[in-house]
Amino acid sequence: MTADLLVRNARPMGGDPVDLVIRNGRFDTRDGVLPKEEIDATEYIALPGLVEAHTHLDKTLIGMDWYENRVGPTRNHRILADRQAKRALGIDARRQSARQILQTLPFGVLAIRSHVDVDTEIGIANIEGVLETREALRDLVDVQVVAFPQSGMLPREGTLELMDAAMRAGADIVGGIDPATIDRDPVRHIDAIFALADRHSKPIDIHLHELGELGAFCLELIIERTRALSMQGRVMVSHAYCLGMLDAARQQGLIETLVAERIAVLTVGSPAMPALPLRLMRQCGLTVASGSDGIQNTWEPWGNGDMLERAKYLAQRNGMTNDADLAETTRICTFGGAEAMGLEGYGFGEGNAGDLVLVPARALAEAVALTPSKRTVIRRGRVLVRDGALAEDLPPIA
Repeated sequence: MTADLLVRNARPMGGDPVDLVIRNGRFDTRDGVLPKEEIDATEYIALPGLVEAHTHLDKTLIGMDWYENRVGPTRNHRILADRQAKRALGIDARRQSARQILQTLPFGVLAIRSHVDVDTEIGIANIEGVLETREALRDLVDVQVVAFPQSGMLPREGTLELMDAAMRAGADIVGGIDPATIDRDPVRHIDAIFALADRHSKPIDIHLHELGELGAFCLELIIERTRALSMQGRVMVSHAYCLGMLDAARQQGLIETLVAERIAVLTVGSPAMPALPLRLMRQCGLTVASGSDGIQNTWEPWGNGDMLERAKYLAQRNGMTNDADLAETTRICTFGGAEAMGLEGYGFGEGNAGDLVLVPARALAEAVALTPSKRTVIRRGRVLVRDGALAEDLPPIA
């Protein structure tokens, strides 16, 4: 659904005031008859739609009973508990993904990349559930679906075939996870996911939690495959904690190689893991995106999906306090995510999708530091949220 709208005195990314015209759902010039419906954006910062570039829509427990977390401390403990909970708790991927999307809509999240579990216990049921939600809510948000072998792929016989089935069912991206510590065979794992991507002509987004030189080794394998298959601009590495653990020369060399191969990096700014060198990454021209990761699930009880708040977490994790740095973390959660996800028609340029978020703030740094809640969210010229209140014609959170 599209609409025509005039947004007066908007300040895109905190810049000078301008009038933004949206016609037929896209930004247009001021020439001709102006739209009758208008919004006064004086005293608001205008952002393009916020980009959630890494979450798990099928895992959230939003709206369900409180989950008493007694899970052990390691990633393998969490993977096992999560796998057991899928059936025991009745986590319906269609219902839960819709709940998370509708919860984050008032924050201005208009594009989401979700890693969705594929394994031998649930098959591709979660993929199918999130794809149903995507279709049902397509007028509200853009959703990319990653086929994600959370429990491992090579050690669990049949998972690779299910990954192929997930791609045939409509998943957009081939996922992967910790080639050495979970799949225990980094070369075979990386070869397998790149072969899937090549077969289906799809991008790749691989979880890489592995630390230090082991993580760097796996990252080099990913770089090699990207170069060999000419997949520049179609690969993202999520987390990449190893980049925060290397000596300066090794760190910069790897980052520059990632830039050369146009491989994006996703960071959630985890407080418990090594911080990535955001300033260096951006100075080198690396595409950096961010996301909430899991929101209120069996892994952890945290998160609400507000990507402006995520920008604040990135700044805090990296010791950033000045206005320029806070503005940069905002760009990571907007333009950085859009570039990493390959979103077309993103931003305020003429002909781009008429999506924006109006945040009551005087500067980008203030928006990040205070994360005001009473935002106005516009999608293709249609006002979905006005001063924090959902439009009456939107579906309720089930």
